[in-house]
Amino acid sequence: MTPPEPLAPVPGLQIVYLDDAVIVLDKPSGLLSVPGRGADKQDCLSARVQAVYPDALVVHRLDMATSGLIVMARGPAAQRSLNRAFAEREVHKRYEAVVHAQLTTPLDTWQVIDLPIRVDWPNRPLRIIDALGQASVTRLRTLSVDTHNNTSRVELEPVTGRSHQLRVHLQAISHPILGDALYAPAEVVAKAPRLLLHACTLALTHPESGQWMEWTSAAGF
Repeated sequence: MTPPEPLAPVPGLQIVYLDDAVIVLDKPSGLLSVPGRGADKQDCLSARVQAVYPDALVVHRLDMATSGLIVMARGPAAQRSLNRAFAEREVHKRYEAVVHAQLTTPLDTWQVIDLPIRVDWPNRPLRIIDALGQASVTRLRTLSVDTHNNTSRVELEPVTGRSHQLRVHLQAISHPILGDALYAPAEVVAKAPRLLLHACTLALTHPESGQWMEWTSAAGF
């Protein structure tokens, strides 16, 4: 592995880590991870990064409304290695969120949400809980409770990686995320100016060195 190159900034994005194999970025809420359909949806994290680092390739995504850590591979070999790591659940990810109402489980005690998810075909891209859906597992623990505002701050660990998994699972247990315009009722959406979901920890085996690496990012809410 060659030494890290001098850092060239990417407009509107914070580079958390850069070397010749990976780029780790802190994505703001409201920015697409990859281009969407239509001319108005071409500005995105991947396009901004590729304009500065043309060898950067997509490995995974965060929802547009979600902020936090995301990794891109530099070159096809690194992309293959990271794709395999994600597919085999060897990448460690944790999120922080503020949710509606107070969870009753003791602080710092992990619980498991094990509810299958499928696409809600008449209402795509929404997802719903369905017994015939894909197996979907989330670990959850309460970090703090705000009795005045009737909210809880939680840490989330997706064991599987389904689209909208964290948002759907929290809605299913009656604790939708504040500001979630897709899955929360209007009064919960109104409690925050954005979706209060942040990818706060990302850890993986470096595709070239084999070293276990971990990055963290504090939630801005």
